[in-house]
Amino acid sequence: MNFLHFSKEEFHARQQETCRRMEAQSIDGLLLFRQESMFYLTGYDTSGYTMFQAGYIDANGKTALLTRTADRLQSQMTSIFEDIRIWVDGEDALPGQELKQLLADYGCHNKRIGVEYHAYGLTGQRAKMIDDALEGFCTLVDASDIVREQRLVKSPAELEYVRQAGKISDAILDVSIEKTRPGVEVKSIYGAMMNTLMIGGGDPTASRWPMGAGQAALFGRYHTGNEIIGENDQVVFEPAASYRHYHSCAMYNILTGEVPSLQREMNQACAEAIDACQKALRPGTSVGELFEVHTSSLTNAGFGDAALAACGYTLGATYPPTWMDWPMIWKDNPAVIETGMVIFFHMILFDKPSGLSMCIGETAIVTQSDCERINHTPRTPIIAQHQ
Repeated sequence: MNFLHFSKEEFHARQQETCRRMEAQSIDGLLLFRQESMFYLTGYDTSGYTMFQAGYIDANGKTALLTRTADRLQSQMTSIFEDIRIWVDGEDALPGQELKQLLADYGCHNKRIGVEYHAYGLTGQRAKMIDDALEGFCTLVDASDIVREQRLVKSPAELEYVRQAGKISDAILDVSIEKTRPGVEVKSIYGAMMNTLMIGGGDPTASRWPMGAGQAALFGRYHTGNEIIGENDQVVFEPAASYRHYHSCAMYNILTGEVPSLQREMNQACAEAIDACQKALRPGTSVGELFEVHTSSLTNAGFGDAALAACGYTLGATYPPTWMDWPMIWKDNPAVIETGMVIFFHMILFDKPSGLSMCIGETAIVTQSDCERINHTPRTPIIAQHQ
């Protein structure tokens, strides 16, 4: 079985672009701690970043990996890392010193080395360890954004995985509508949706899905516990599908019983806002301008006070704990939209005075003209079936 999900030619082209970006910042080598970066540049696929590991790419495109025995074979089978080294677990283990030796072997003494400090695998304790180990050996600079920014624009092969995630996302939506009705436990619906993801060939997503009924419909995060759907309820769902780690997200409410007129107005406001944002989703638009479209639309509809301070983010191949990628869509963000980016917009209204919730979220690919919607969230209220 081939565990590489892109051609070696594509990986090498990505590595060459990373080297170009390093040169532009006068960086001689780059330490990779984001699992997303290692997957993107070499194919390396693991959850082993929860323990200490480090990838490396030098200015000439040579690559190396320092990891544990648990990933010895997996790193060989899923990646094109040229040099794989193992540090052995133990009370006296010094992986920081072993990383220093790796860098010494690549001629990094007195060189300027970039570090992906903004990485979930590089805890504060581990960052201090490598800083201490490399003090006086080389100059370390924060280079967290080199590969992150490169990953924003997807290749044709990546976009095919994104589209496949979109198809699975639509299937998950259908199952949630089929299963939601009064008297049903929310977690049972979650299970059916997760089953749809897996039998569709997808992967477990990088985040837990926010989902809740009753008062929990005002939550924007996953929470423990379970609710039973009421006769007049507003179950909120924020599921995603992941295919080869590439994500497609959605967000919506499924309503039971009589729908209040205010909630129908909230639904219409969300629908108009997401349509306006997607219409504005074109190359050259700033992320801050997209947020302003969202804010103006919801404010003009009378729901500015119930809106959030962000309305989406980019998506791609991500690992736990989150599928959210940067840039976030918030006020005055100067990042510029480019063709080939993947954007998740979520129009969220949590109205505390009324206790009502309404959300519409959808994922789209940026093109030269109208964006390509890869999943499809209804713009009219979703009413539970089998009542």
